Amino acid sequence: MKFDAEFAWDRSQTPAELHRMLDAVGEYYPLFERQGGDGCRLSFRRRENSGRLLVMRQGDSVTVEYDSVSGAARGVGLVMAGRDCDETAVFKTLGIMLDCSRNAVMTVEHFKGWLLRLALMGYNMAMLYTEDTYELPDEPYFGYMRGPYTAEEIRELDDYAKKLGIELVACIQVLGHMEQILQWAAYQPVKDTRNVLLVNEPKTYELIEKMIAFWSRTLSTERIHIGMDETHDLGRGRFMDIYGYERGFDIFNRHLGRVGEICEKYGLRPMIWSDMYFRLGNSRQDYYAPETVIPDDVKRQIPANVDLVYWDYYHREREFYSEWIKRHRELGHEPMMASGIWTWGKLWCDHELTHATVQPCIEACRDSKLAEILFTMWGDDGAYCEFDSSLAELCRAADMAFGEKGTAADIEKSFGTICGGSYHVHQIASQLDYAFWENEKVQASLLLWDDPLMMKYLREISKKLPDGYASIVRHYRSLAESLKPFENQTAGGCIALAFKAATFLADKVELQNGLSTACSVRDIATVKDIAENGIPAIIGALRDFAAVFRRQWLNRNKRFGLDVMQIRFGGQIARWEEMAVTLNEFIAGKIATVPEFDAGKGVAESSAVPGCTWSRLAMSSSSLLW
Repeated sequence: MKFDAEFAWDRSQTPAELHRMLDAVGEYYPLFERQGGDGCRLSFRRRENSGRLLVMRQGDSVTVEYDSVSGAARGVGLVMAGRDCDETAVFKTLGIMLDCSRNAVMTVEHFKGWLLRLALMGYNMAMLYTEDTYELPDEPYFGYMRGPYTAEEIRELDDYAKKLGIELVACIQVLGHMEQILQWAAYQPVKDTRNVLLVNEPKTYELIEKMIAFWSRTLSTERIHIGMDETHDLGRGRFMDIYGYERGFDIFNRHLGRVGEICEKYGLRPMIWSDMYFRLGNSRQDYYAPETVIPDDVKRQIPANVDLVYWDYYHREREFYSEWIKRHRELGHEPMMASGIWTWGKLWCDHELTHATVQPCIEACRDSKLAEILFTMWGDDGAYCEFDSSLAELCRAADMAFGEKGTAADIEKSFGTICGGSYHVHQIASQLDYAFWENEKVQASLLLWDDPLMMKYLREISKKLPDGYASIVRHYRSLAESLKPFENQTAGGCIALAFKAATFLADKVELQNGLSTACSVRDIATVKDIAENGIPAIIGALRDFAAVFRRQWLNRNKRFGLDVMQIRFGGQIARWEEMAVTLNEFIAGKIATVPEFDAGKGVAESSAVPGCTWSRLAMSSSSLLW
């Protein structure tokens, strides 16, 4: 990163609580400890319990008035970006949650870099979502071949976060989402269903106590997130075989009460995702169903020492968030809000969808005087997103959370200074997913993994496109052309990954379009050219993309999980090779048609599946790809 100025601070004149933070910043930014000399001189003045952050410039001196270490860190970030401010923190807690359980586990060094950048944006809390990706003593299958964090690594991250005024909080699971552990025979005694632990079983609580004890020893916070979301089949497996039917609300609250007691034993205050209270209150198990009714006896049984986290990544209306915050408060608990920076199912952070959902969420939280908000970054379906691309939207979200209007120029300054990238270029790269009808999008990840012969996703999506395959090709050709001048940019996100993806997707769809047409009219010359030249070229483009993907994965993550992605790339290559063999059989007259092309004709001409919205179809990648 290049800076136009240097910045200096005087240790003897600076409050001691800021020394470690400023030292950490100075390791990577032009912030030096000295009393005189050239550069912009920084001084700091504490304003107790005001929530106010004030940056005042006078000549070559800047004074930062702050009320917390994280506030001072944000002030430093604004100073280095050349931005003045007079703002009051709306939220007591401004945090993030990074998914480290869906195939990718970020390295300690890379996450420390994230923590530093987050501090300069103004964040003061961070969660690592670890279902099983931590080494639990005497439980060798925890994180087995998944790159788990050791206790020493967690302590190292905790110490670094504390320097920066950031509270590091464990985000684990103690009921559902435990399929990685429950796949092993050793955990059969604590298994209810494929991914849900067996409530009432003493061995379940012995295991959970080990988890809670681990995090109480490794982190300095007194808070812990224990998950318990999306347990749709709670009590419907071995539990029902053993105990018979019991109302889901009662199973859930009883288990929460027992886990809450364990947390209390270790001096921790737990929080949970709140969705199951709302899902169990309607027949559809829909989190956001207006008809949901939560019985009064259930509300009374929610343990008083448990906090609720309301997660919502989807709604674009401020009024919806306000209504659901009100419903949470009616449970007798003040919620924490969890919005989403859209990384899951994406090759690149979706800037449009993120902004469209984050802004009304923040506005509703501000109107409702909610004290705590965090932004999640999930890794569903393999965590193949370039997660560093989400830093751009985290920068923008921080401005909104602090009440800043955040012009495009302001965000460009802050993101460029703190992360070294261009916000504008990141927005261009985000067009890997692009809207084509209302809020529906062509999803790059689904096109990438779509089987070359079967073309399930491509056929489905082309039904709604104005001119089918050709519009997809035009979009990705144009996008690749726009990104090419920036393909060497790696700060805050690897632009080469987006460029290679756009290039490959344009090539892939163009080839598939031309091939299906040629086969349908028996244009043997074109089919032969595609088999001999087109397919080897497309495999080469895929290998180019896979090489960039590998490089960036290893820059950011532990090695484990890369195997899953390389198997996917290898599967794609194998299917392209199979296509070449099939086409040669077609050319030689050994087969009359390409069966996969014929099989799709009826589907391609039919209407969309009744009752299936395009957004649901697009997010059901496993049904389309595997």
